[in-house]
Amino acid sequence: MIKLPNYIVHGGDYNPDQWLKTPEMIDDDMRLMKEAHINSATVGIFSWSMLEPEEGVFRFEWLDDIMDKLNKNGIGAILATPSGARPAWLAESFPEVLRVNENGIRNEYGVRHNHCLTSPVYREKVRIINTALAERYAEHPALTMWHVSNEYSGECHCEKCQQAFREWVREYYHNDLDELNDKWWTGFWSHRITDWSQINSPKERGENHSSALKLCWDRFVTESHISFYENEAAPLRRITPDIPITTNFMRMYDRIDYQKFAKHLDIVSWDNYPDFTGGNIPDKAVYTAFCHDMFRSMKNGQPFFMMESTPSIVNGRPVNKLPRPGIQTLTALQAVAHGADSVQYFQWRKSRGGHEKFHGAVVDHSGRSDTRVFREITRTGSLLEALGGVTGARCESKAAVICDFENSRAVKHFCGYNNERRDYFDECVKWYRPFTEAGISVDVITMDADFDAYGLVIAPFLYMLKDGVEEKIREYVRRGGHFLTTYLSAVVDSDDLCFLGGLPAGSLKEVFGISVCETDSLFENAPGKSSFLGKEYDVEHVCDILSAEGAAVLGEYKSDFYAGKPSFTENSFGKGTAYYAAFRNDGELSRDVCAYLVKKAGIKPDTNLKTSEGVIVRKRGEFIFVMNFTNEPKETELDGKYIDVLSGEACGSSVKIGEEECRVLKQL
Repeated sequence: MIKLPNYIVHGGDYNPDQWLKTPEMIDDDMRLMKEAHINSATVGIFSWSMLEPEEGVFRFEWLDDIMDKLNKNGIGAILATPSGARPAWLAESFPEVLRVNENGIRNEYGVRHNHCLTSPVYREKVRIINTALAERYAEHPALTMWHVSNEYSGECHCEKCQQAFREWVREYYHNDLDELNDKWWTGFWSHRITDWSQINSPKERGENHSSALKLCWDRFVTESHISFYENEAAPLRRITPDIPITTNFMRMYDRIDYQKFAKHLDIVSWDNYPDFTGGNIPDKAVYTAFCHDMFRSMKNGQPFFMMESTPSIVNGRPVNKLPRPGIQTLTALQAVAHGADSVQYFQWRKSRGGHEKFHGAVVDHSGRSDTRVFREITRTGSLLEALGGVTGARCESKAAVICDFENSRAVKHFCGYNNERRDYFDECVKWYRPFTEAGISVDVITMDADFDAYGLVIAPFLYMLKDGVEEKIREYVRRGGHFLTTYLSAVVDSDDLCFLGGLPAGSLKEVFGISVCETDSLFENAPGKSSFLGKEYDVEHVCDILSAEGAAVLGEYKSDFYAGKPSFTENSFGKGTAYYAAFRNDGELSRDVCAYLVKKAGIKPDTNLKTSEGVIVRKRGEFIFVMNFTNEPKETELDGKYIDVLSGEACGSSVKIGEEECRVLKQL
């Protein structure tokens, strides 16, 4: 039985192995952690060269001391496996563990995640060090969780990986070259495959590679990472079966299909670095909220961990501006509002050297506790203690936006229509935005999810239609669901083969009551015009020209040769309704359409609180988070008796939210 913490985890990356020559600083860290209300430390992430300085020679004494100190001070340890960066002796003795780039050149030793996922040697060396860690600390009272590796990423093109890819493809296509040639449409440009040995990984920008080959490589890379993770996790599960295991994902990094990977984790975690500087913070807040809800949805709404965030500044942007006072606390509470059971930082103490020596930390190079950053982290910690009752609570959603990682890759790979402006994730966020701004909880799901859990499902730019999804959409609508999709949807199958017989694919023409006649692309800064319920909007970048075949027309094009043709339709099918938004608009269309759909589907906001622009309300369990992402104070009217959870004071008829502040309420 996995044991998850029953409190909000507050801590972050701690690298005491960098400070072993100054043990007094480590003792000071224990004091400072307690002062800052830190209850967790993630240790050992990049410590392989300290744990195993020579092959087969282990040095755990320093880590023993750290684990004991953490336990003595009431601080839990999230113990990391060190595979993200290998020691020099490993690369020197076994050069095959180093990656080969897509041009066939083996990388030199250095950086991190420079390892071949297929290498039997590397897998074995990782298994050995992980087994040693698990055996040594299985019974240690400080151990609360395993953090496997760190931010998995990248790919290897060595001959071992090429052969593994060929074997993967061979199994995927049932050892049938005819099936492969049909699915990859290899008759184009005379690329027919006559032997499995002719298959190689694609170049990232190689236009001569079919999209199907690229998709297969994407799937192989994902499954290679999952397989590598499972190799890492196996000894941990065997030796410490009750300790949860996770690894940290990265925002919209879609080189790995996180939605598939998440199924293998005990708890999803991700690293959150929103750029809440330089203006436009409300928009950035919505984008971050989307990420939170996406990661929360990956395990059916189970709370997630925010494994990293910055307590201050970052170091990797063109201009690394200090965040304003209060932003860090607002970032932390936003994560909790959307389902996080942890607030963790990179890092606890700022490194003295190396690539990230100027990345923010709770404890700066000064080592002082009277800095602005330390005081804010301390305040955040005390607030999280007051919110301990939210742990484990779920967000209840009656609406969902489909954002499917496989579809994202397919959208990137095809060549056609508007090749300058085509951002799938941005399109998903655009349709998510109106719901979160209206205080309506939204799940961000794959096209494989159960649609019946929702009264409304929105599927922007659903270019790829996986096997069985056509029937899922049909049955969902027939049984009473409300389903919206947009331009360039249901165009290709899982192998990127275009559907024949007209679009949208198959029986979806009947479900939506339309057919797509043509698709047009528009030049930047030269939009067309269209309407929706009498209001006019710009048509930007791409649009489908429709023929209504039973659907009610709610919008028409107002410009170009297709003026008067349908641009937005609504079709009753069975007990439900299907909607088709045929054009892209980066303005008000999604807000106006979603307001219309919410009424049609009977979806209510999570609370009755009325807010103003830039203020987002989110309910989780019995807690209501009122977040102001603007730089001016706001006021929200209340519809009953509420208490401010963080101050313990009763609220009046309204509540004031300071600039870039969060208030947490509970109704009495």
